[in-house]
Amino acid sequence: MTPLQTAKHITSRDVAARAQVSQSAVSRCFTPGTSVAAKTRERVLKAALELGYRPNIHARNLSTGRSRMVGVVLAHLDNLFYPRFLQELTEKLQAQGMQVLLFVADGRHQAELMEQLLNYRVDGIVLAATTLNAELAKACTAAGIPVVLFNRVAGDGIDRAFHSVQTDQEAGTAALTRLLISNGHQRIAYLAGNLESSTNQTRERGCRNALAVAGLTLFAYGVGDYDETLAAEQVMAWYQTGSKRRPLSQCPDAIVVADDRMALAVIDTLRHRLKLRVPEQVSVVGFDDVPQAAWPCYELTTYAQPLPEMIEAVMKLLRVQLQARDQQGAEAVAGQSIVLQGQMRLRGSVRMNSA
Repeated sequence: MTPLQTAKHITSRDVAARAQVSQSAVSRCFTPGTSVAAKTRERVLKAALELGYRPNIHARNLSTGRSRMVGVVLAHLDNLFYPRFLQELTEKLQAQGMQVLLFVADGRHQAELMEQLLNYRVDGIVLAATTLNAELAKACTAAGIPVVLFNRVAGDGIDRAFHSVQTDQEAGTAALTRLLISNGHQRIAYLAGNLESSTNQTRERGCRNALAVAGLTLFAYGVGDYDETLAAEQVMAWYQTGSKRRPLSQCPDAIVVADDRMALAVIDTLRHRLKLRVPEQVSVVGFDDVPQAAWPCYELTTYAQPLPEMIEAVMKLLRVQLQARDQQGAEAVAGQSIVLQGQMRLRGSVRMNSA
């Protein structure tokens, strides 16, 4: 037999006997967030190290009825805003002894994806790239699984008990549009993302409302669906017919783009395919403030989402809901919609008045 086969399986009871503490004290030492006296923790950890003890997380989760996993649904991972969100959220959850179970949504198999989430018995769900249909929303509610919508809100017919965390999308694009207007732009276009997403809908509304206040309407409108190739094709269609270029007086002099990912593609298309100067001939603004936006080759003016504050809000909502669920007889936590203010990042992609 190998040493592994003959070695005794070390249990928490063995650690408790060596440290001369109760078995529950050992359990508390290896459960994140619990209160344990410093001397007790030191004795338990010393005994565990000497014995080679490793806590059985699966067994602990079975005993508590918690999986300590949070399902996160994402899409558009090539948009660096969401990988940043995933990394920071994962770090925060791990610090609380929880793990992320990642699902990537393609927009076509939502029902199957959400059923998988329920089958894994996750403690909570963070939706950052899709929405719930009414039936799946009811399933989550019936299973007692807290749901937090990140950067979006629940659609019509969805359980309003769900929580949401988002930036003030409408205020952001309104501020960007007012910036363009105040610097003399009159032919302003809007390049939309996914038309079904609440994120795009509120950003578009902000742009349109700001134009209306100034007595203007959209000069041009297109849909990029958060895709660089589609965004580039739409820009080309605005500035030329076939291979024939339109006069600039018949083209947008500024473009409000629904996110930075498309905005960077717009700048590349204007400069390299259409040979136009940004911002001298066309100004471009985006939304999110991804790292590339600050690169010298882009200097994209954009509206920065307060990512650390948004993640803290997600963590708080999950924590409050899980605590309420664990307390027998506790009332369900009413749905909250947390809206945080972002900040404009004024860079070099907007033509500014000299005055």
